[in-house]
Amino acid sequence: MAKYSIGVDYGTQSGRAVLVEIGTGKEIATAVKPYTHGVMDEFLPDGVTKLENDWALQHPTDYMEVLEITIPDVLNQAKVSPDDVIGLGIDFTACTVLPINESGIPLCLTDEFKNHPHGFVKLWKHHAAQEEANRLNEIAEARGESFLKRYGGKISSEWLLPKLWQILNEAPEVYAATSQFVEATDWVIYQLTGYLKRNSCTAGYKAMWHKQEGYPSKEFFKALDERLENVVEEKLSKNIFPIGSKAGELTEKAAKLIGLNPGTAIAIANVDAHVAVPAVGITEPGKLLMIMGTSTCHILLGDKEKVVPGMCGVVEDGVIPGLMGYEAGQSCVGDHFEWFTENCVPASYYEEAETKGMNIHQLLTEKAAQLEVGENGLIALDWWNGNRSTLVDADLTGVLLGATLLTRPEEIYRALIEATAYGTRTIVEAFRNNGVPIHEVYACGGIAEKNALMMQIYADVLNMDIRISASSQTPALGSAMFGAVAAGKERGGYADIRDAAKEMARLKDTIYQPNHQNSEVYHQLFAEYSRLYDYFGRGENNVMKNLKNIKKASMAKTQGKTEVAQS
Repeated sequence: MAKYSIGVDYGTQSGRAVLVEIGTGKEIATAVKPYTHGVMDEFLPDGVTKLENDWALQHPTDYMEVLEITIPDVLNQAKVSPDDVIGLGIDFTACTVLPINESGIPLCLTDEFKNHPHGFVKLWKHHAAQEEANRLNEIAEARGESFLKRYGGKISSEWLLPKLWQILNEAPEVYAATSQFVEATDWVIYQLTGYLKRNSCTAGYKAMWHKQEGYPSKEFFKALDERLENVVEEKLSKNIFPIGSKAGELTEKAAKLIGLNPGTAIAIANVDAHVAVPAVGITEPGKLLMIMGTSTCHILLGDKEKVVPGMCGVVEDGVIPGLMGYEAGQSCVGDHFEWFTENCVPASYYEEAETKGMNIHQLLTEKAAQLEVGENGLIALDWWNGNRSTLVDADLTGVLLGATLLTRPEEIYRALIEATAYGTRTIVEAFRNNGVPIHEVYACGGIAEKNALMMQIYADVLNMDIRISASSQTPALGSAMFGAVAAGKERGGYADIRDAAKEMARLKDTIYQPNHQNSEVYHQLFAEYSRLYDYFGRGENNVMKNLKNIKKASMAKTQGKTEVAQS
């Protein structure tokens, strides 16, 4: 009788569960549940409380709804009994964090804070803590803090401490009521097992924890803010659990909620990008995986801990036990193209797409594919949602250069695709130039699976072959693999993730190979991109930040007038 594991992947807009056969990696059934509250970036659920710029929140009940709906769905689709499901693993966007009280209840679910923005989940792309991140980086650099170099020289506003510090600065009453500030991925596992166990992946990459050294010192936290001196003991925890281990077993209460048997093995929580690495068979150094979605995360394994400017982090055992896991990323990829289609494409294109039975992205891709490299005469910077790597600056914004009155939508669309490829090449070169080799490139995610033009452009820009995951739900497959490892060999699973990868990892036969003539032209275009990258991104021209400040002042003036009028 076949045995199965379930992987649940929590994305930006939805959660999805995949039922996977142990031994083959075959995906038997998939179910997706869009979040009921979606991403809250304008108002809270009350429809009254307005959010400021750069906020991005979520509702924790959405996460449990995903489990309640998708797990029974995949079992029903496959006609599989819960008796044959040996393990469950989950992964999440990160850093996605929330404050909970002593009972483990999110503050937004309490009467006191149900309409307070700081009581909700702060999504990974919540950038409103940039001021705190800037201050943290200034103080850490001035003090010569050794941890800073492990994160490319800068801590991102997307990470845990800036978000927690923002709460302390703007809502000390919420901070005081917070018993623990936790990753959403750990909180969900807590709901399933009854144990709050912080995983080493998010602790290492997003909370400045180091396997050998622990968190930064109390002296550092006090230098940031006297109220943060004991933040680790008061709001976090020194008990960190390695990925690839077992978090516990499904409780009776949780089992009734999600339709699995009590006692089902539950893996320590993980991150969506990192969990995808073994799902494409990567278990050794020198192989880069691009996880491509609304944003792109780049994960790479290495033998030694090296300093790479602008990387998001290097964590021992952060991806595969026994190796260093490096992370970098781009904040705006799929979101880039979605913004363009929603705001910049004429109605005639939508009509043409409907006539051809295509969606708008397929039509623009078809038209863009007809252009020769360089024919559009455009170049763009892919910073519509800030720059994660290598500049680590959420205050940077997008650039499109070379447009004329004859520029067509597909030419801009191609320029935006190319910009994301240049951003990836910038990351690849940063690793190589600092002693971390990259010999092979892999990709997964909806874009990698569906957009052949984009993957060919990436192959041409990088001048490297690109291999594609055979799974349309690679992170969920990876989570299922970790669920099988949590179950262990004795229950029909695996002793470790390397053994699981040997049997369950899957790649397509298709390999995108570079067109060397195109690569030569792209090499020239990349040189222009790099000039713009340095000019706008390294302080020579701070026009983007100046514009943001002017906008902020103008909006404050407008808000003041509105409040006066209402009073």
